[in-house]
Amino acid sequence: MRYLRWFGVAVLLPAVTAHAFEVTDDRGISVSFVQPPQRIVSLLPSLTETVCELGACARLVGVDRYSDFPASVKQLPQVGGGLDPNIEAIVALKPDVVLMATSSRAGERLRALGLKVLALEPKTHADVKRVLGKVGQVLGVRDAARVWRVIDAAMQAAAQSLPQSIGNTRVYFEVNPGPYGAGESSFIGETLTRLGVKNIIPAKLGPFPKLNPEFIVRANPDVIMIGQRSLESMGQRPGWAGMRAMREQRLCVFTTAQSDTLVRPGPRMAEGARLMAQCLADKAGARRFKPTAGQVSGVATSHFYEGWGFACGSGQISTS
Repeated sequence: MRYLRWFGVAVLLPAVTAHAFEVTDDRGISVSFVQPPQRIVSLLPSLTETVCELGACARLVGVDRYSDFPASVKQLPQVGGGLDPNIEAIVALKPDVVLMATSSRAGERLRALGLKVLALEPKTHADVKRVLGKVGQVLGVRDAARVWRVIDAAMQAAAQSLPQSIGNTRVYFEVNPGPYGAGESSFIGETLTRLGVKNIIPAKLGPFPKLNPEFIVRANPDVIMIGQRSLESMGQRPGWAGMRAMREQRLCVFTTAQSDTLVRPGPRMAEGARLMAQCLADKAGARRFKPTAGQVSGVATSHFYEGWGFACGSGQISTS
């Protein structure tokens, strides 16, 4: 059974007959393989999860320090992060291929040492579909496209679980207390759009812009989605206590595990959509009743952007 349990579908992925092939990564570099790699190092959590979703967890021999899903990968050797990889440790694992983000600093050094490197970095829903296909090609499995169809159908089910009246709800999704928010052009923003709500951060500001806190106060969102770390800093932000969502406790505070699911552009996007839909169902309707004390809960998060699989600040700073 794979990890799309919420949708209740098990995906069977038969192996393709081995033959020489070539894959072009997101840097435009073509990598040749005589046969599908059997020893894989992954330096990005979303790529680790993609390998496992495609039924090849057993081929992973090392991962970055942030890869923690599925639970089995926690037992693998950790080889640093994408920004500070342990080159010696990676080489010692004798991988057939190293999967990493395009922003990783390790690619050139590893290639110079004779290792095959594939740089893939999903940033949008379309990218997740494409990367699934690329990784499936590398692994030599046929059904990567079918895995995407299951993810897509589960996201659609999350959207259909919400009433049409949710469409007027204006949402602010904070990814870090910078504050950095998820804009319309981010994969998180795409999920919000698919759920039928409005994002207060326009696409022109970029996918994950750093915002002037006053911008959010002026936008006065109906619902705020945050992690516990952001919640702890909100009380010190001028004007925030008076915002509608703060006054009426229309906040969705995600745990560390939930935040990891939400901010990793990979095969668990459908679960992320379900979490957002659950939040909207619970909180967007709060205008119709008095909120109950103690609704906000969560635990502190310690993961940074590298572990989430995207770069914050991918846009301009809003000062308006």
